[in-house]
Amino acid sequence: MPFTPDTPLDLECHQLYKAFAGQAAVDNISLSIPAGSFFSILGPSGCGKTTLLRMLAGFVEPDHGDIRIKGQSMRGVPPNKRSLNMVFQHLALFPMMSVADNIAYGLKRRGVARKDIARRVNDVLERVGLPDVGQRKPDQLSGGQKQRIAIARCLVLEPAVLLLDEPLGALDLKLREQMKLELKQLQQTFGTTFVYITHDQSEALVMSDQVAVMNKGRFEQVASPQTLYYEPATPFVAGFVGDSNRLQARVAAPGRVTLASGQAIQATAAGALPISVGDAVSLFVRPEGISPFLPGETCRMDNCLNAQINTLLFDGANSRISATVEQGVGLTVRLPQTPEFARLKPGDRLQLGWMSSQAQYFAADAP
Repeated sequence: MPFTPDTPLDLECHQLYKAFAGQAAVDNISLSIPAGSFFSILGPSGCGKTTLLRMLAGFVEPDHGDIRIKGQSMRGVPPNKRSLNMVFQHLALFPMMSVADNIAYGLKRRGVARKDIARRVNDVLERVGLPDVGQRKPDQLSGGQKQRIAIARCLVLEPAVLLLDEPLGALDLKLREQMKLELKQLQQTFGTTFVYITHDQSEALVMSDQVAVMNKGRFEQVASPQTLYYEPATPFVAGFVGDSNRLQARVAAPGRVTLASGQAIQATAAGALPISVGDAVSLFVRPEGISPFLPGETCRMDNCLNAQINTLLFDGANSRISATVEQGVGLTVRLPQTPEFARLKPGDRLQLGWMSSQAQYFAADAP
């Protein structure tokens, strides 16, 4: 959905800080999440994203900083008094209750009238696409259906924010791919703000309006999935979001670097740190940004290197080759899905080419 500067904010954090044993787990993080958005916090294990989530939920008190939900400070507000709910990876549905009773549980605890409970439960089951499962037990549902019921149990309470802590982690690969689309559709159907915690970049990129990439307790970059992918702000984001070949080089001239092998490469300077001629840099080129050219074909790109295939990595549409270019530099390249490339084998020679805009370099000492 489109967001404007006038879109109200459902969730704000101001200079949140939390340390354990003197080590910062969340290091002065600030963020603003517009109402009705799907916001993901993406990062590796140990980066601090779970600590941040627990502070948002009220399970952990920040050492300093503030959390605001719909403009109201949450300082000292316990979890059960915050206008948010949380979906865990293991869902925690009550096995002895029916689906309808699972969804109704929170409403009953709030003292909602019985007839209103029945209406709201039926309505939320309809909206998650499971109108006929109310009398079933959770163990009679598929994994995807359980996921939707766990979300329905939270959304029936009409929270301002729904926190999701790696909820797809326990699902098999095929169901996980299906649930990415379903979660996004559910978020759009209800219009509730989702804050999604994950280490899986694909989940974050597919579903989110905005993604915060977290590393060592800080946000490296907060942007749309497209911006993170095409315009990473730091070497960490360039390497963590999507796949990349990372090569060491030195700046020969503006827009031109030299690999350790001596090969000159046209590339684009990136990041906030100034880079001068002679500086060591890290060069990033994505496997899908490199085009392979078979013998007899002409490479008409900014950069063209002779290469020899070392390994074929077959994975259907994601098949790749690992190849060595001049003087031992290795590259991973995604293969086009055409018959001539299906016949490649280790030892074959070809050319690899890419445009300067598809190669970005950062100062080697950048964070």
